[in-house]
Amino acid sequence: MIVGARIDNRLLHGIVATSWAPQSNATRVMVIDDDVANDPQKKQAMKLGRPAGMAVSIITKETALAHFKEHKYDRQRVYVVSQTPDVFLDLLKQGDKFNTLILGGTLTFDNAIKVTKRAYIKPEQVDTYKAILDQGCKIISKYIPQDEDVDVSKFLNK
Repeated sequence: MIVGARIDNRLLHGIVATSWAPQSNATRVMVIDDDVANDPQKKQAMKLGRPAGMAVSIITKETALAHFKEHKYDRQRVYVVSQTPDVFLDLLKQGDKFNTLILGGTLTFDNAIKVTKRAYIKPEQVDTYKAILDQGCKIISKYIPQDEDVDVSKFLNK
């Protein structure tokens, strides 16, 4: 079961490990990122950020989708982190449910839509974000849990 979903360019780092994942009562943090999953050094370094008492998976998008489809995580509370919205759209399309997607920190990009001082959306990602909303999932931007919710849908039609 997915108990948290976050887009974050740094993937698993201090704020995710000490605030977001514990707040969700997750039993597993899942980093879905092909680049990190396929690089043993990056993968090992990221595992050092494992939140206390939680398992960590750092896997490719293909593996993650297959494992969720096989119901491998049905008895776990999974906090999912990825750098891109397409991962979350694919999870929703295959029937994996979560109510809210959190847009955390991203890199800045040319021609990007600025949502907050730390969160940007590439123009080519707008349709993906809209499709996530169409799946009944709310999208908010927050860097830390104490931040005010910023409704991302207001930025997608500009």
